[in-house]
Amino acid sequence: MTTTLFAVVIIIAWLWLGLSALPAGLEARMPLPYMIALTPFLWVPLIVLAGVAVWQHEWGAMCLLIVAALMTSSQRISYWGTGLTAGKRRETLRETSSGNAGRTAMHTGKANDSNVSDTNHAMSGAVGAPNAPTPPENRETWRETSYKTLPPQFAVMTLNCRYGRANADAIVTAVRERRITVLALQEVTDALVARLDKAGIGELLPYRQSGNPQDTDNGGYNVILSRYEPAAAVPNVVDIPAADVPAITLKLAGGNAQSSKTAQANCAVADQTDTASTQPERTVTFCSAHPKSPMRGCADWSAGILGLGAIARASVIGDHNIAVVLGDLNSSTDHPSFRALLKSGFKDASLTQAAGPTLTFPRWIPWPRIELDHILFTPGLNPSGVQSFEIPDTDHLALTATLALREC
Repeated sequence: MTTTLFAVVIIIAWLWLGLSALPAGLEARMPLPYMIALTPFLWVPLIVLAGVAVWQHEWGAMCLLIVAALMTSSQRISYWGTGLTAGKRRETLRETSSGNAGRTAMHTGKANDSNVSDTNHAMSGAVGAPNAPTPPENRETWRETSYKTLPPQFAVMTLNCRYGRANADAIVTAVRERRITVLALQEVTDALVARLDKAGIGELLPYRQSGNPQDTDNGGYNVILSRYEPAAAVPNVVDIPAADVPAITLKLAGGNAQSSKTAQANCAVADQTDTASTQPERTVTFCSAHPKSPMRGCADWSAGILGLGAIARASVIGDHNIAVVLGDLNSSTDHPSFRALLKSGFKDASLTQAAGPTLTFPRWIPWPRIELDHILFTPGLNPSGVQSFEIPDTDHLALTATLALREC
């Protein structure tokens, strides 16, 4: 009888582990997304059962339970630079996965078709204050560039604001103390924007672009704020079944075509067809994204995650410019849909840093905590200082990172 019970438990455990290996999109059925999210914590009951197996002298069951327990952390191993996606394979993810897809034109369409708006035409001028803030003291890179061009190293931050309840003063303090260049907020309300303005966010990040509020928004609309004057901005850069994905495009300091082509050539990703006349400057496009949670519809949840891949494949990004997606993506590397998003051309800052996972949800308990918030970027940047920290009155931790232009 005991042997039978252990056999049933082992079969269930291995089937549970197999959920993470499903093709992207097939996990979009309740309760599979939540079961997959809990996979990293299965080791706890499995180790307890392995102990029971030792007590019952069920040595075969013990071995299988321990192996299953080790397998529960297989995806998290890659955060330490030792997994299948580590090292050179992760560095060349876009080249090996995307092929010529990076030259697909950006155009409006449905998320299922991975279509996005044509930013060459749709992005209008940035929305924001006319005056740039005073550069922070002791920040050499910020003194070397004007407020119309992004320096080669900059800090970014993202936060889910929980229906607009996040503490505005704490957000502004974090932006000031961490010298944030670009801030992405999700689940924003007009009331929160008013509190942020009162707290002085406009003095630090005078330029902003928000998505258009809709009744179908998942918790609120998304906003992207910048210290530097955008060359272009749109309220929605890609159509996914969730809140709009606002985007701003910043010019890189010294990012002319010739210098950027040289740098990219050294990284083996240069597009030799680019010319100074067609791409006179190099840019970084920042997006604030928030796909729906599975509870709001599993199909929309998966489609929203997969749909963001169109940003990496856009022709205006290609091998020349860079895209950065920040936000609560309601998924982790355990989810096939998220791994498919990475294969579309993105790198994850926490994965690339290879110093362990950066867990962000829920805020109020240190364990068990999962990673839902991400900073993704297309090739051309190196991340460092990836960390999460508390902002009062919201259920997510804020996530920040320093991104630097790659020098190969």
